[in-house]
Amino acid sequence: MTNQLIGSGLPPLSKRVRVVPAGATCRMFESDFLERFSRIHPATPFVVWIPVAVLFLVRSALRHDLAPISIAGTFLLGMFAWSLAEYFLHKYVFHWTNDKPWGKRIHFLLHGVHHDYPDDKDRLVMPLLTSTPLAVIFYSLFAFALGRAVGEPFFAGFVVGYLFYDGTHYFVHHFVPTSRWGKLLRRHHMTHHFADHDGGFGVSSPLWDVVFRTMPAKHR
Repeated sequence: MTNQLIGSGLPPLSKRVRVVPAGATCRMFESDFLERFSRIHPATPFVVWIPVAVLFLVRSALRHDLAPISIAGTFLLGMFAWSLAEYFLHKYVFHWTNDKPWGKRIHFLLHGVHHDYPDDKDRLVMPLLTSTPLAVIFYSLFAFALGRAVGEPFFAGFVVGYLFYDGTHYFVHHFVPTSRWGKLLRRHHMTHHFADHDGGFGVSSPLWDVVFRTMPAKHR
């Protein structure tokens, strides 16, 4: 482990290679408070966000605004919508770069730290400092655009889709899958890490990489 504060002056992801031992970590913040919340136990997102998803589903059912089958369908659509949001967030937000020191620092805090220390077990799922503001933004968007009756079960599905993403991400980094699907997802994500940072933005599914033709090249 190193206590060195890093995150600025780094070259682009495409020009960096892994030079740290497995499980290595770094200090991201000078503040002990912020540093503490940059780390997260992999169970935390499930403990926090499963009750939130259940709450919105129960609220939807008790209001009787939608039939149960409609709630279920809207929930599934929300899960599917997450897979697309996952792709675009990963590609255009987490892999956003800027050559100025402040841009490099922001990129490092958002995602660069994960590429530099890909096996840091305390940073394999999204910290609440990131997921909570995103949840507020997406809930507000869905409630405004779809109305509360549709937006809330849609948001519940979106949250569960996010949990599939976080769980998949932790699993493919921390374990060696034995199933065919698990091996495919791990190979897809590891190729993104170690061969082609400009492809392979889907984590829970390679679907949108196929659709948008960003499948990672194994030997780029």
